[in-house]
Amino acid sequence: MIGRLGVRLVVRFLVSLAVLMVVSFAMIHLIPGDPVRTALGPAAPVELVEARRAALGLDRPLPEQLFTYATNVLSGNFGTSFLTGEPVGDVILARLPNTLTLALLATALALLVAVPLGMWAAIRTENGRNRGTEIGFGATTGTVVAVPEFLYAIALVAAFAIGLGWFPPAGKAGAATYVLPVLALAAGPTAMIARISRVETLRELGQDYVRLARAKRLPAARLHLRHVLPNTLTATLTVGGLLLTSLIAGGVLVEYVFAWPGLGLKIVESITQKDYPVAQGVILVYGAIVLVVNLAVDLVLGALDPTSAIKEAR
Repeated sequence: MIGRLGVRLVVRFLVSLAVLMVVSFAMIHLIPGDPVRTALGPAAPVELVEARRAALGLDRPLPEQLFTYATNVLSGNFGTSFLTGEPVGDVILARLPNTLTLALLATALALLVAVPLGMWAAIRTENGRNRGTEIGFGATTGTVVAVPEFLYAIALVAAFAIGLGWFPPAGKAGAATYVLPVLALAAGPTAMIARISRVETLRELGQDYVRLARAKRLPAARLHLRHVLPNTLTATLTVGGLLLTSLIAGGVLVEYVFAWPGLGLKIVESITQKDYPVAQGVILVYGAIVLVVNLAVDLVLGALDPTSAIKEAR
């Protein structure tokens, strides 16, 4: 069954990737007017506009353009920048590691803080105990989740970069420059995962095996860490994988606030400068990363939880 599930997931991934490629191709054709003229400006000579259109293949029939675009993308050729003539693939390769590093660090921080925090809150509030802790935990995490990431970025810059001067306000130049962007990205996911971890832990604490272990006077630390924790990680890791994709794609404004040299800042620059091939390539890469991470999460869950794999494969 798991093998069938894997085949279905891969087929779904390939179909989604094909749709993403068509959508990203259509992006440049949905721009009102002539995108090349828009990018080069109204004062650009007609000869230059026509030459750039021909170089980009925009003077060819639409089906031929789509076939050429798909072939080029699959070979790693994302086109060239309207403004600089630099290959879009080189731009992406130069900036993608910075975006991935930020997202991975934020995800790791969120998991490392949220899972113990959620377990602690569940243990403290089991069977309706410590209502004050339950209300405070729910209110605090709910508020943290509701605040957009870019507001955390602005607040952190104001407090710790400008106010206290502890960290650089922007740029990437050493370990200290990672602190504020990672905190800004990790705040909301930490609260969300903590809430999920608490619910999952409470569910496990009500299971028969926990009551039996307590009846046998199994030490609490051993019970929680060796038995309860592994059973709560399926849902937590699922959300963590999905949050990784949201942090990669959703960190655009955070990168902009911190002038972080990643894809997020580049896509903002390319849109404001009307450099459509760069924006097109970055959006395609963002979408592909989301699809790959979702596929990986589904495959891992299918391996860890055969029951869900059998249901999905039917």
